[in-house]
Amino acid sequence: MPRSLMFVFAAGLGLAIAASFVHVPHLSVQAQQKAAAAPADSTIDQNARRMIEEGRRTFRYDTFGDEAFWGDQLKLHQAIVGAKLGGVGPGVSPKTALSVGLKVDVDALPADLVAAIKAGKVNMDDPASTVALLKANAVVGVTAFLNANGTARAVGIQCALCHSTVDDSFAPGIGHRLDGWPNRDLNVGEIVALAPNLKPFTDLLGVDDAGVRKVLKSWGPGKYDAELVQDGKTAAPNGRSGATVLPAAFGLAGVNLHTYSGWGSVTYWNAYVANTQMHGKGTFFDPRLNDKQFPIAAKAGYANVRNTPDMITSKLAALQFYQLAIPAPTPPPGSFDQAAAQRGQALFGGQAKCATCHVPPLFTEPGWAMHKASEIGIDAFQADRSPDKQYRTTPLKGLFTRQKGGFYHDGRFATLEAVVNHYSDHFKLSLTAPQKRDLIEYLKSL
Repeated sequence: MPRSLMFVFAAGLGLAIAASFVHVPHLSVQAQQKAAAAPADSTIDQNARRMIEEGRRTFRYDTFGDEAFWGDQLKLHQAIVGAKLGGVGPGVSPKTALSVGLKVDVDALPADLVAAIKAGKVNMDDPASTVALLKANAVVGVTAFLNANGTARAVGIQCALCHSTVDDSFAPGIGHRLDGWPNRDLNVGEIVALAPNLKPFTDLLGVDDAGVRKVLKSWGPGKYDAELVQDGKTAAPNGRSGATVLPAAFGLAGVNLHTYSGWGSVTYWNAYVANTQMHGKGTFFDPRLNDKQFPIAAKAGYANVRNTPDMITSKLAALQFYQLAIPAPTPPPGSFDQAAAQRGQALFGGQAKCATCHVPPLFTEPGWAMHKASEIGIDAFQADRSPDKQYRTTPLKGLFTRQKGGFYHDGRFATLEAVVNHYSDHFKLSLTAPQKRDLIEYLKSL
C-alpha cells in the first residue's frame, strides 16, 4: 500500500475510533437544531402560560376603570347596599341578586361564610349579606370598591358578568366558575335599571328617565343590546326588543368574526365592549361609527375614544389569548341519544346540508363566515345594525349551554326543533320527522 494511501486509511481509522468514544449521533445535525430550538420553545411555553393567567385575571376581575361610570355616575352601588347601609332604597339581598341572574363564586367565599350559609345562619333576604359577598369578591363579574369603614363607594363590572356562570355545585346560582358560558339567567337591563341616576343614558339617547328604564326592562333574562348606544334603536319593526341573547365566549379559536352580526374579531369586540359598553378607560378606534347609521355613536365620540391613562389596551392581547384557550364544553352524559346522533351526523353532512356553512370541526366557515338575511330566511333588522349588514355563521359547539333563552341572535326559535324546521322549510330539504329528530340529537351532542 502506498504511503499516502496508508496515511489516509490511518487517519480515517483514527477518526472512526474517536467518533466511537464521543458517541456522535447519527442525526447530529437534526439533534443540534433541536437543542438550539429548545430555549425558543421554552420561551413560547412560558409566554403562553403567562398570557393565559393574565387573560384569566383580566376576564374575571378587571373593571378597566369602569367604576367611574357604574359607581361615580350611575351610583349603582347605592341601590345595591340600600338606605340602611348608606345607599338608597331597600337594597339588593342575595335572594334578589340570584333572582336576576347574578352568580356567586363558591371558591372565593371564606370558610366561615360557607359554614354559616350551610347552617342557615346567613339571612339571604338582607342586603348586608350581599355586601358580605361583595367584600369577599365572590359575586361573579362585579367588584365593590369600599371605603375605610367597609361601606361601598363605587361598583365596577367585568367581562365575566355576562360571559361566565357557575355549576350550581353549592346551591342554585352558587358554585365553581364556568368561564365562557353565556349567563342566560342574567337580567342585565333589570340590574342597570336599579341605578339611581340614569342621566348619562338619558342625555345620550335623548329619552327621559322613564323611557330608559322601560327599554332596559324590556330586554329580559339573558339578553343585552350592545348597539343601543350606537344607533338608538330600541326595538325591531315587529315590536321585538332590540336586545340579543348573550353569546358564548368559548370555542372561538379558529373563528374569524365575533358576535352574531360580525363587526370584528374577538379582540376587536373586547375593545368595543370594554370602551363603549362597560365604559372603561381605554382607546378605541373604528371610523365606521361616524357614519349616519350610528348617530348616537357619532354624538358620543365612540369612533375615536382616547383616555389617559389607557387601562384597557395593554390587556387586550392576554384577554384574547385566554378566551381562545377556553374550549367548548362537552354535553353531559345521557343528554342525547348516541345512536340517533350518529344518524344525525350523516344527515348534517349530507341531505340536511348543515355542514355547507357549519364546517366541522369549527362548525362555522373557515374564512369569511357572513351571510345576508335572505340567505338564511330571516329579517335583516339586527344585521342592518352592524357595519356589514350581514349575519355570521354561529359556531355550534357547546350548543347545550345555549338552550335557555332560545336560538338565533334574538332567541326567536325556542327549541332546536324550531331551528331544524325553519331550515328544512327554507331550503326545501324534505326532511322526514325521524330525520329531524336524529339531526336534533346530533346538534345536542356537539
